[in-house]
This record gives sequence, structure tokens and C-alpha cells, in this order.
Amino acid sequence: MNRYRQIIGRINYWLFLTVIALLPAPQLVLRYACVAWIIMWFLEGRWLNISYLRSQLSNRTFALPFLLFGAWFAWKLLSGLWAADPVAWKWQMERYLTFILLVPVGLWGVNECYDWRTAGKVLVAACVIALPAYVGCMTVLFYHPEWVPTSFHENGWIQYQEWWIFFSENISHLKHRLFLCSVELFGAIIAFLLYRKRPRILLPLWAVMLSSIPLTTSRQAILTAVGLFFIGIICIIPSVKRWRYSGIIVLVGVAVGTGLLYLHPRMQEVELSNIKEMRELSYYHDVRFNIWGAALQHPQDYIAHGLGAGQSCNYLIEKYKAVRFDGYVAQQYHAHCQYLEELMEIGIPGLLLFLLAWISIPLYASKKGRLTAILFTTLFALNMFTDCMFGRFDGIALWAVGLLFILLQSDPQRDEQTAGDA
Repeated sequence: MNRYRQIIGRINYWLFLTVIALLPAPQLVLRYACVAWIIMWFLEGRWLNISYLRSQLSNRTFALPFLLFGAWFAWKLLSGLWAADPVAWKWQMERYLTFILLVPVGLWGVNECYDWRTAGKVLVAACVIALPAYVGCMTVLFYHPEWVPTSFHENGWIQYQEWWIFFSENISHLKHRLFLCSVELFGAIIAFLLYRKRPRILLPLWAVMLSSIPLTTSRQAILTAVGLFFIGIICIIPSVKRWRYSGIIVLVGVAVGTGLLYLHPRMQEVELSNIKEMRELSYYHDVRFNIWGAALQHPQDYIAHGLGAGQSCNYLIEKYKAVRFDGYVAQQYHAHCQYLEELMEIGIPGLLLFLLAWISIPLYASKKGRLTAILFTTLFALNMFTDCMFGRFDGIALWAVGLLFILLQSDPQRDEQTAGDA
């Protein structure tokens, strides 16, 4: 039996490394790797050890975030009782299945093979390799448009003359630009933890990984990168001086982020002066403003307990139809804001549960994992303002890997292994 568990445990760990290596890859291959990893974790049989679970709950305070995420998922399940479209509810529950699977992983723990340093090096290598791979792929498609599938031609692939614009507009066909930048930024966080005392290694790695932001021209990724940089500065300055300088650092960060966003070419299409009239739904607004305006027209429809999991998109489509936004109906635009989607689908109680789960991550991580926890939650928290990070499997997998990185760093049994790296 011990021999069996050793073999399964080793396969379990290698599948975990495979998931990490595929985080920057298109979500189709990432999904298969992630499911195989979870299945192998169950086959290892750790979930049968009830006494181990009890010891973890009593000794590891970081179990609380997993419990809160589990409660949030349970509320999503319960919302099926009042969901108007059971098929949409079932589809979202299947997509969110990773959440309920990762809750026992977080509570029962992982085997002794798991090492955050090794996993971190795999992530950094994957992030460095991904950018040249995508650049090469897009370059080939740019110079040989006949190799592009017909369906992509219909979405406007070959209408651009400049390669840079071609890349930034069409990378999302392979990997959604925000999720690609999110993985690269998380890789930059892990690279900092691994090589913070070796700038000759760290700076070239950062140069490659952070190049994903100008390449994809993602506005949200720019703001997230700025936020991570200035939050990171606050975290690493001595605690005695932290409160003295935090306000100034935040103000400088806001100024830098606003300035970069103002200079962004895509912001020229946004009429910020019309934000107050967002709920009037005008094509002169940014697409997201129109979507948010449609969602906020009648908040009384969902604010109490929500429409039910998976129902927000259908609700928005009806709003689009009412004002004849045929393009939005055809694209089936979702909320493009994780907080707004949670409010629409599970109401104020579910949204509060969701927020508490996120807040608890840095609060209950140990000292060794707290910097990772703060930066990881900052990354997600900022990105969730303009996109549904859990609307794609990419976001769910990144959430799972990020929490396990923090879990491995926070595990008191691995303190000797991680000493000096937090």
C-alpha cells in the first residue's frame, strides 16, 4: 500500500508541475491537465484520512480561506433553487467544479513531494518560454494568412497592416490577453520571491515576462502591473516606516496608473465625461460601460439573493435586446466585472461571502506566505474590476495554483525549506 501511494504521489506532483507549465498555454490543454491532476490527487487516497483533516483544521489557520470559498460555492449551488435557466446554472457549476475540488486539497493538504521553489521555477520557465512561442506563432500567421482558419477571417484577423496591431488584437484567439498577462504577472511575483537577492537573474526574467503587457496592449494589465509594483514597495519597506510612507506611495501609484491609462491609444474611444449617464446605454460609451449600465438599470431585480448562478448573461441579453444592441446579443457579452457578476447571480449575501474569502487569504497566511498572498490577491482583485476572472478556465486554474503556492509557503512543516525566501 505504501509503495502504491508513493508512485501515485509522485505522479500527482508531476501532474501539478504540468498544470503550472501549461498556465500560459491555451485553456483547452490546461483544462485536461488540471482535471488529470485533481483525479490523481483523489486516487492517492489522502481524502480518506479524517484524522489528518482534523489536525490540519486545528493547526493551520489558512484552512479558513478554503472553507469560505467552499461556502461561497455552496451558495452558488443553492441558488439553483431559484435560477430561471437550470441549464445555465448546471453549466456554471460544472465550470466551477475546480473550486469544490480544490477545497479538500487545501484542507487535507498535499504530499511531501510538493515544493514551492521547484514549482516556482517551472512557472517562471513557462512564462519566459510562452512569450517567444506566441510571438513566433503570430508572426507565422501574419505572413501566411492563408494558414488561418476561415472562421478567424470573419472576426477580422487579416485586416491590419502592422504586425504589432495584428498581435495585440488577435492574441486572444489563442490566449485571452488579460489572462496571459495575469499568468505572466504571477510569474513575475514568483520570480521576485526566488531571485530577489540575485538581480542579474531577476531583471532579465522580468523584462521578458512584463513585455506581455505592451505586446497585448491590455489596459487592465497596465493598471494591475502598476498596482502590484507599488503594493510590493509598501510590503517590503520596514514596518516602522510603512505607515509613514504608505499614503504617499499609494498616491504616486494612482498618478502613474492614471497617466499611463490616459496615454493608452485605446482610451481615446472612451468618453469618460459620460460615465454619469452610463445607465442610458449609448454606443458612444466604452463597451464595458454599456454592459455595466445595462446591469445596473434595475438592481432591485437581484440585489437581495441574486438571479441564480449562471443567470447573469441571459439577464443582460434581455437588456441588450430592449435597446437593440444586436452586436452585444450576438457576442453574448457577460458582465465583464467579477464583483458585478457575483452581485447579480447570488446577491449581497453571496458577494459578501466572496469578498470575505479573498480578504481572508493574506490575513490567515503565515508570515512566510503573506507577501505572496498580498500580491496574488491584489492581482486578482484589480483584474476582477473589468473582467470575470472565473468566467474562463484560465482564471480558475490560476486561482487554484496561486492558493496552493501560498499554502505551501504557509505550511509550518515546510518552514525550514522556505526559510529566508519570504
